[in-house]
Amino acid sequence: MESVQENITIEDLKQGSDRLFKEIYEDNREKFLNFARKYNLSQDDTIDVYQDAYIIFYNNVMEGKIEGFTSSISTYLFSIGKYLIFDKMRKNNKTINPDFDLSLIRERDALVDASFDLDLDDLTTEQVLLKKHFSTLGKKCQELLTLFYYRGYTIKDIIETSEYTSENVVKSAKSRCMKTLKERINSNSNE
Repeated sequence: MESVQENITIEDLKQGSDRLFKEIYEDNREKFLNFARKYNLSQDDTIDVYQDAYIIFYNNVMEGKIEGFTSSISTYLFSIGKYLIFDKMRKNNKTINPDFDLSLIRERDALVDASFDLDLDDLTTEQVLLKKHFSTLGKKCQELLTLFYYRGYTIKDIIETSEYTSENVVKSAKSRCMKTLKERINSNSNE
């Protein structure tokens, strides 16, 4: 039934159609529960995560935080759920397999940020510059800055979910990434 979801627009959802929201919930529930098994959460926790992800999805649609989808609704919902799983694991002091490559998230699904379009007319000059130059950073810098500033991960959380081995390495990498980003933004605004 994915083809039905592909035809659903933000406008359709904003009208508050209970039928469409119920269809999205039911179509993705089992797929998400199967996907989440690899994180070894209890069945109850997995169901809670899916319901929380769905509520966030619903609220984002109804509050106008999503302008449009650049990926499927399922991908958007799964990416929210994935970060909720990581947060739950972090809160329960569970670690993610050290062999887990965070860059696989980007390859398999878009990050939540990439799952909706930003209307450039609504962004300030600074936000446009940030968006432009952030995308020129390397993947590791993008991941590190996203985890720290956007997801709110602590330095220790980042060590657990990535290949970094010490707090000092994370701090210096973050500092280098920020310095590069600031230099690129400043060089653009001086032109």
